[in-house]
Amino acid sequence: MWRCALPPLLRYPTVDDLAAQAAALAARRPRDARLRRVGVSRAGTPLWLLSLGRGARQALVVAGPHANEPVGGATVLRLAERVLADPRLTEGADATWNLLLCLDPDGLRRNEGWLAGPYSLGRYFRNFFRPGFHEQPEWLPDGAAAAALPETRALLGLQDELKPFFQCSLHGVDVGGAFVELTRDLPGLSARVAHTAARLGIPRELGAYDTLYWPALGPAVYRIPPPRPRDLAAAITEAAVESTWYHPHRHGTVTAIVEAPMWGVSAVEDDSPPADRDAVLRAVSRALRHDTRLLERILTRVRPHFTGVPDAARLLAPVDDYLLVCPGLADAWDPDTADPARPLPPLSTAHLTALHIAGRRISVRTAGLLRQLVAGSGHDPCDALPELDGLIDGWCAAYLDDCGARWIPVARQVEYQARVVLAAFELAGRAGAAPARSGESGWGTRPAVPMHGE
Repeated sequence: MWRCALPPLLRYPTVDDLAAQAAALAARRPRDARLRRVGVSRAGTPLWLLSLGRGARQALVVAGPHANEPVGGATVLRLAERVLADPRLTEGADATWNLLLCLDPDGLRRNEGWLAGPYSLGRYFRNFFRPGFHEQPEWLPDGAAAAALPETRALLGLQDELKPFFQCSLHGVDVGGAFVELTRDLPGLSARVAHTAARLGIPRELGAYDTLYWPALGPAVYRIPPPRPRDLAAAITEAAVESTWYHPHRHGTVTAIVEAPMWGVSAVEDDSPPADRDAVLRAVSRALRHDTRLLERILTRVRPHFTGVPDAARLLAPVDDYLLVCPGLADAWDPDTADPARPLPPLSTAHLTALHIAGRRISVRTAGLLRQLVAGSGHDPCDALPELDGLIDGWCAAYLDDCGARWIPVARQVEYQARVVLAAFELAGRAGAAPARSGESGWGTRPAVPMHGE
């Protein structure tokens, strides 16, 4: 049975909660904890770094790179308590822990309508926000030298200053399961993930959509291929751009992306062969095409009424990104239209479940953003709200009824993520940082891969 010695977390922390709790911790332990501002967001919110210990080897943990994934903020607070309570993680490891409290505080503020709960899929998607591709600070579509966002530049500066032997980016999965992505192998991590997930009752994604074309290093642990440049449409659908995950690779850094689910789905752990793979793929593709046409019609109706409305562009950017990628995704998944030069890998039931969840995710996120646009304007000239509410309710019910999605308490999400981070830190420290091979930090030539989290 899962036990936690620290007080359980009942809700996700806000931007202000993170800053206040980190400041209180630094004031309580001034010898061991330092809080400093390492940049500001586009809206002027400070980016805070909490550093623990004074060892020579640097570890960097980044919370909140995606605005709708707040578990990382709670996890860094939990990690801070653990690190300060256990000298083996600092003096014993000759390490300093650097915890970036939130990389996208402006985006996190836009999600505060659901952060405190009560937690339901309908409440989450109606208040969901994630910026458009060009406003997500982990990505470097034009390379590090051309990074435009102040949040991105702050993170790049930290990476080059610290040259961490270990970097961890904390992410959340709204519906699905837990998995880890690595820029270098950490032998033994898959077994640690399996043990932790089993102890906490959290399903692992054995066929994660994000990693569909990536090599597996073990169950629910995947190797991130080196990036390569592509055009904008490909970059939105694929992690085919330089990212802050790979930027410190030149320093010998191993980067781990640790994903923790909010609503778990047991079928993402089913690695059995499907009874009729092609029939499921056709159904998933057909549903995505249908949903896309439906949402495009709604967008066409409402867009003219919100030209020049403050904040409309910020909500419409991710809507346009989602609708741009849907036709290509549906064609790539459909066995009747898939590109023979880029065939799908062997697919288990877990893979098909993940694709079903991913297709529906794009649709319900788009509907939620459109609903916010209309509801926030105070008028609904096209009578779109009832239609959008019906779509959101129906798609959320399908997640619950068809996929068996179940809420995982915040404290358990955080405990899982913190334990996996600590395991990866330990294994990275044992292995030491292997120097980058000649050309390894440059553009790769691996197959294109699905975009992380979209």
